[in-house]
Amino acid sequence: MKRCLFLLLSFYAVLANAQDIDGPLVLEAAIQQAISNDPWLSGSYHRQEALKAESVSAASLPDPRVSLSAGNFPVDTFDLSQEAMTQLSVGISQMFPRGSSLALSSQQKRKLSLQEPFLRQDRMAKVQSIVTRLWLEVFKAQESIRLIEQDRSLFEQLVDAAKASYSSAIGRARQQDLVRAQLELTRIDDRLTGLRQQKEANLQRLSEWVGSLPNVRLPANLPELGAHTLPVREKSSMQALYEQVYLHPALRAVDQRIDAMETGVDLAHQKYKPEWGLTAQYGYRDEDPMGRERADLFSVGISFDLPVFTANRQDKEVRAAVSRAEAIKTERQLIARRLVAELDTTISQLQRLNERFALYDRQLLPQMAEQAEASLTAYNNDDGDFAEAVRSRIAELNAKIDALGIAVERLQVITHMKYLLAGKTNANAPTVK
Repeated sequence: MKRCLFLLLSFYAVLANAQDIDGPLVLEAAIQQAISNDPWLSGSYHRQEALKAESVSAASLPDPRVSLSAGNFPVDTFDLSQEAMTQLSVGISQMFPRGSSLALSSQQKRKLSLQEPFLRQDRMAKVQSIVTRLWLEVFKAQESIRLIEQDRSLFEQLVDAAKASYSSAIGRARQQDLVRAQLELTRIDDRLTGLRQQKEANLQRLSEWVGSLPNVRLPANLPELGAHTLPVREKSSMQALYEQVYLHPALRAVDQRIDAMETGVDLAHQKYKPEWGLTAQYGYRDEDPMGRERADLFSVGISFDLPVFTANRQDKEVRAAVSRAEAIKTERQLIARRLVAELDTTISQLQRLNERFALYDRQLLPQMAEQAEASLTAYNNDDGDFAEAVRSRIAELNAKIDALGIAVERLQVITHMKYLLAGKTNANAPTVK
C-alpha cells in the first residue's frame, strides 16, 4: 500500500513538473527546481544527522562487562562444600576513558556536523551559478536563432531581387551577385543549424539539474541579476568586498573543520593520561561438610595503565593531530587566495564588458543599422554595389549577435560574482542544536 502511494505521489510530481515547463522556463524557476531536486543537499542533511548522532554516542561510557566464574573446584569430587576456597563468583567491571576523551570526542563530532550547513550554502550558490550560466547559454542560442531568422527573410528578398534584376535586360545585377546572395543564404542556414546544435547541447546540460526539458522555451528578455550594483575599484569598497569573500560559506565550512581538528589535538593530548577501570566481584561459598555456613566474599579493585613510553606513540599521535590541523589551515589559505583572485578578475571583466556593452548600444549598433540601410537604399537606386549591401547587412547581423553575446557574458560574470560574494547573504548559517 505504501509503495503504491509513493508511486502515485511521484507520478503527480512528474505531472506537476511537466505543467510547469509548459510555459517559458524563467531563470528563477529553473534555479529553484535545480536546488529542490539536488540529491547532494539531501545527502548533506543525512551526513549532518549522522555526525550529530555520533556526537551523542561518543559522549557515552563504554558498556560495563559482567563476568561469571566458578573457581577453586576440587577435581576429585567437584563438591562445592568440600573446600573453603571453592566459590561461585559474579563480577562487573567498568572502564573510564582517559581524561576528557569522551567530552572532546563528542565535541569534535558536533563541530564537524556544523560544517554541513555551510557546505549546503556553498552548494546552493554553486548550483545557482551553474544553472544561471547554462540558462544564459540557451538564451543566447535561442535569441541568436531569432535574430538570424528575422534577417533571413531579408536575404531571401535580396535573392529574389537579384534574380529579377539578373533576368531583366535592363537590370544591373550580375551572375556573381546572384551566386553571392544564394551563398549567404546557405551560410545562414548552416549558422542556424550550428546554433540549434548549441542550444540542444546546453539544454541537455541544463536538464541534468532541472529535469527533462522537452521543447522548452525561455522568456524573450534577459534577467537583471542585480546588474546595477557594480563594485567600484576604490580602496574602501574593495576592502568591504574582500571581507565579504572571507565570509564565503566554503571558507566557513573549512573553519569548522579547523576547529574540529584543533579539538582533535586536545583529544590526542588525553592519551598521556591513564585509562581507569573499576571492578567489583561477589563470591558465593557453600556450607562446610559439617553444615556450618561460610561467609561469602566480596572483592573490589581498580586498574589503570601507565602511559610512560610516550616517545613513539603519544608524542607521534599529538604531532600527527597538529599536522592535520595545520594542513587544513593551508587549504583554507589556498581557497581564500583563489576566491580573492577570482573576485579581482571578475570585477575587471565586468568593467570591460560594461564598456563594450555601452559602446555597442550607443554607437556601434546604430551606426551598423545606418550603414546597412544606406547600402541597401543605394543599391535599390542603382547607385550602390550588391556585394556591399550584402556585406553591410551581414555586418549588422553579426553586430547584433555580438552585442547579445556581450550582454549574456556580462550576466554570467555577474552570476559568478554573486557566487564569490555568497557570504554577504549567508553571513549567519543555520546552527545545529
